[in-house]
Amino acid sequence: MRRRRDRSDDLVLKAIMVSGLLVLATGIAAADRVVALAPLSTLGAEDTSAGTKKLTAQIEAALAALPGTKVVTAAQVADAIKKAKKPQLKVCEREAACLVELGKLVGAQIVVDGEVGGLGDSKVVYLGATDVATGKELRSTTLTVSAKDDTGTSGAAVRLLDPDRYRGTLHFAIDVTGATVYVNGSKTPLSAKGEVSLPVGTQAIRVTHPEYHDFVKFIDVPYGKPLDVAVGMQQYPMIRHDIQGRPTNTDRVETIEPPVWRRWYVVGPVAVGVAIISGIVVGSLVHDFPSGECRKVGGGSC
Repeated sequence: MRRRRDRSDDLVLKAIMVSGLLVLATGIAAADRVVALAPLSTLGAEDTSAGTKKLTAQIEAALAALPGTKVVTAAQVADAIKKAKKPQLKVCEREAACLVELGKLVGAQIVVDGEVGGLGDSKVVYLGATDVATGKELRSTTLTVSAKDDTGTSGAAVRLLDPDRYRGTLHFAIDVTGATVYVNGSKTPLSAKGEVSLPVGTQAIRVTHPEYHDFVKFIDVPYGKPLDVAVGMQQYPMIRHDIQGRPTNTDRVETIEPPVWRRWYVVGPVAVGVAIISGIVVGSLVHDFPSGECRKVGGGSC
């Protein structure tokens, strides 16, 4: 009877183990990648302080929030290291061989490790992501966490594993219709809500309209939340007068008729007559026509 019970107990345990492995395999298969977070370290030793434990949980949550990502937590990694009796894997200090061995131990494709620095509630974490298959570092980033702001972990996770998704949104509120938006010199269409998705960082924004002065501004695009951009266009003065139907010049033009003696039909004939008389007088003074065959010039005799 005992042997039968022992055999039945063994079968139950095996069934439980097989089902657990199936569940684990199903979870891994459903994920596009398995990422392991190595225990964070400080000055070459594992950091087990309360603040670092809280920070570790935030990083794990940020990694798990990425699409198609399964996370092997730092506690699970530490348990695997303990069971394998390989304490040297607790602190790899960015050594590729150590990180690759750690990743293979927990069945991860990518290993994220970090070095914690800083004083008090403000901490700086230098994070790196290593590909287990190649042993090469994929990317690295710096995470700054303070007591007032601890929301940077999500951005750090995206920078490490999904850098193309590290973008922000600008929401434009333009007070005129028909304006054109340029980002870093390139024409950029807006959505129906007046929004555009841009890489995080400083972007050069220019809004143009043929009847208004350009709106130019450098804007820091944040990650994780839309930023409202109020655009107040200043209209050209001449265009404003034309649109409002107001004259640009209030001077009055009057036509005054000249007196009769200054009109063309009087001045013209008089000028012609004066010219003819002047010609005759000059000719008589210069040339004296004699009756003979010779002509006297200058009053001399022939």
